[in-house]
Amino acid sequence: AVTIALRQMRADDTAAVARLTTQLGYPATEDEIRRRYDLIKDRWDARIFVAQHGSLIVGWVHVQATYLLECDARAEIWGLVVADTSRGTGVGRRLVEAAEEWALMRGLAVMTVRSNNVRTEAKGFYEHLGYQVTKTQNAFRKHLT
Repeated sequence: AVTIALRQMRADDTAAVARLTTQLGYPATEDEIRRRYDLIKDRWDARIFVAQHGSLIVGWVHVQATYLLECDARAEIWGLVVADTSRGTGVGRRLVEAAEEWALMRGLAVMTVRSNNVRTEAKGFYEHLGYQVTKTQNAFRKHLT
């Protein structure tokens, strides 16, 4: 079995996290990840966990509380990446479980996650962990500058 340590992300993880984020198809430099990390790291309602195998960061998850008027607060996985070489080894499951434990400790009884339809393997992964598709929707974007 692969020995994986889970812990909160630190500033010195930004280069590894940038590589993993780019691998998923969201090109990011170390500076960009550092800037974004700095905006999230001190939030009481968010956590970023990394999975470490030896000295290597092989995955990360960003979980955050979401507050809506139409329903009670919930937790949402905003990002999850597992290195190509570590998929199928339980790293993703461990990261999701860490996010779920964090949510439960904050009294958040529901976890949501969104995944692009083109990521068919992600759909199977989440369903295997007990998640169900609750809606299919359009995602809109408008650049304001």
